[in-house]
Formats: sequence, structure tokens, C-alpha cells
Amino acid sequence: MTLKLGWKASAEQFGPQELLDLAVLAEEKGFDSIWVSDHYQPFKHTDGHSPFSLAWLGAAGQRTRRAILGTSVLTPTFRYHPAVVAQAFATLDRLTPERVILGVGTGESMNEVPVIGIDWPPFKERLGRLREAVDLMRRLWTEDFVTFEGEYYRTKDVTLYDKPARPVPIYVGAGGEVAARFAGRTAEGFICTSGKGLELYSEKLLPAVREGAEKAGRGFDSIEKMIEVKVSFDTDLTRALEDTKIWAPLALPAEDKAGVEDPRELERRAKAVENEAYRRWLVSDDPDEHLEQLAPYLDLGFRHLVFHSPTHDQGRFLDLYSRQVLPRLRERWQ
Repeated sequence: MTLKLGWKASAEQFGPQELLDLAVLAEEKGFDSIWVSDHYQPFKHTDGHSPFSLAWLGAAGQRTRRAILGTSVLTPTFRYHPAVVAQAFATLDRLTPERVILGVGTGESMNEVPVIGIDWPPFKERLGRLREAVDLMRRLWTEDFVTFEGEYYRTKDVTLYDKPARPVPIYVGAGGEVAARFAGRTAEGFICTSGKGLELYSEKLLPAVREGAEKAGRGFDSIEKMIEVKVSFDTDLTRALEDTKIWAPLALPAEDKAGVEDPRELERRAKAVENEAYRRWLVSDDPDEHLEQLAPYLDLGFRHLVFHSPTHDQGRFLDLYSRQVLPRLRERWQ
């Protein structure tokens, strides 16, 4: 599978116009894809942002010309009814033919609970909702007058009048084996994030994707394996380390984040671990060393790497990375 190198458009860190200008720059600098997060609330209150991903993708599609555009990831089950997501991505596909991908996941309570005022359901229900949502969206992209009778969603004789030219590819984000098997069974692509120990990918996630694919009679190699790689790369190592503190909430143990929906409280808790934030990132000031940091993910079979940089100076990162890292990656693994 062809190597693709993308950029993470962090909607929690930048306002809509600045993020859009950066996306244009990322394409100009040679990145193959642009993936936007879909948050209603950011991970931190101070200097936080949360532009609406679907509106932003429409603008990005008109400002760019070749880059793949996707969500990493959107939850089509609580804030959004899946039929509305199907309509949105059908429109995006018409506006940017064969350039949009719908990345989906089971969601985070901080984005869903405050908006619709529910008790956060267990994973089994969230995955069940995602399964139904994927089924319904695909039917709406290919059929007319769809009546859907699911456990969680229902439609009655509903039709999309501007269907996509072809069903929009769906990538499933997974941090555990159950969701990874689901990705293997049904998705065109699988999404995960770096920094959690290589054994998670080699012994659990990728084998689960393979198992799901084989049980569904699908080819494992036909499923694109995409990983968001957290990289803090700069010519100044001190600066690269300092930049990671912006994303200190990612360093919190899972039990300290569960059930926290207020960005102010998440930010307060993250203060205690900001000096450990760098542990989730590949930090380097040397391009050859950085290539060796990235190599294990490529050796595992990931062929779509999406780079998430923590720095506020994303223009500097995009320029530096496009000159010092992307050519080396393409020369070695293309």
C-alpha cells in the first residue's frame, strides 16, 4: 500500500480561520492528507478552541486541491444522528470528489455528555450504536427511501437526494481489541494513536483487525492502517520538550480522565503531570534520530502516518518537517 503522510489539524488548539490557513500550508508543503478532530470542547480551557469540523471541512475542501480530508475521529451516534452525518459527507464528497474520508469512533464523554445531557453509556452500547450508524450511513449513500429499524436508530422512507459519487470510505478508530475487530470486519481503514507501547499494536490491535477481516472474508492488506503519530520535532530540543506541555492532559492516567467533562477541571488535573507530557511524544531535534523513532510503526505495517505536533507555531513545524523528515520517510519507505 502506498505510503501516505498526513497532518493533524488540531481543532482543540486553533480557531477556524487559522486552522484553515494551516491546512492550505500543509498541502503546499507536500502533506498528503489533513485530518481534523471533531470536538465540542477542548482538552484545556485556557486558549482552547473547538470549531465545527463539518463546516470547516467544507471550507478546507474549497481551499485545497489534492489532499485527502478526513475526521479523526467523529462520533456519529450522540450529538449527531447518523443520517445527518451521511448527508453531510455526501455533500462534502460532491464538493471535493473522492477526497473525503469519514473517520469514526465510539466517542468521549466530554464532547457528548455536556451537549445532550445524558449519562455516559458503557462501551458495549457505544459500539452497538456505532455499528448501527455505519450500516445506516452506507445504506443512505447507496439506496433510496431507506426504512431502518435498529435498536438505537430508526428512519422511515428517507432518501439522500445528493448522494456521494461513491460510498464515502469509513475508517474506524480503535484503542482496544473489540473496536479493532469491528474495523477489520467492516471498515476501509483503521485508525489508532501512537505512544502507548509497541506491544499494544503488534500483539493486540493489528491482530484484532486481521481477525475481524478474516472472519468477514476480507483481505487484511486491503484495509488501510493509519496511525496518528505524536511528534515534537524542532531544531531546538528544549523547545520541542516544552511544547509537549500544551498537551499535558494526554499524560493523565485513564482513571483521572474518565467522567471529566469540564475542560477547566481537566486542565487543573493536567498541571500535575505536565512535566511528564513528553512521554507520549516522539521528541527529537535530529532528523535521522527521528526517522528511527518512526521506523517501528512503519515496520509494523502502518502506511498512513498522520503527524500531530503540539507546537503553537505550526507554520514552523510544517516547513521544518516537510524539508527534513518527509523526504527521508519517502526515500526509505515509499
